[in-house]
Amino acid sequence: MQFSVARPDVVRAINQRWLLKFWNQHLGTHRVPRWQPVEVENLSRVAANLSILEVSAGTGPARFLVRFHGESIGQIYGSTDCRGKYLDEIIPSASHQEGLAPYRQALDTGRPVYYERLLLPYSLDGQTIDHIMASFEFVCPDGAFKLHALMKSPDAAPVLRLSATIEPLALA
Repeated sequence: MQFSVARPDVVRAINQRWLLKFWNQHLGTHRVPRWQPVEVENLSRVAANLSILEVSAGTGPARFLVRFHGESIGQIYGSTDCRGKYLDEIIPSASHQEGLAPYRQALDTGRPVYYERLLLPYSLDGQTIDHIMASFEFVCPDGAFKLHALMKSPDAAPVLRLSATIEPLALA
């Protein structure tokens, strides 16, 4: 999957723009923003469309453990509660490469990634990425779609119109 570099205005949803601004405000001099401001921020107005993942780095490829997801995210994954499961256990194995590539891009670059959802990397120490906040705002310009089990589709992975990494300097 190719990721272009984009300006923050590629993010259209108001709540996602707010989250991107929040991320940038807490970047400071760190490689990525620290996780602590997220823990104290009241995210209830956007919680239904959020997923919080912990990055588990071991001897193999990093894995992403779901610690929280809102009600809408549960519908998308086809489960009322995915907490405690790894993302690679939730999405179909045929979609692992495409489904995990944006999360790995956020992990590798330390930058926000936008691909019809917004991924924001965070860190406890300001350097090593150990959390990713995912904001889902699904829109279908071609018509309606079923939200339930959207990520469990047995069909081919969706063709994304945009996959981009957002540079922090463009956020200022």
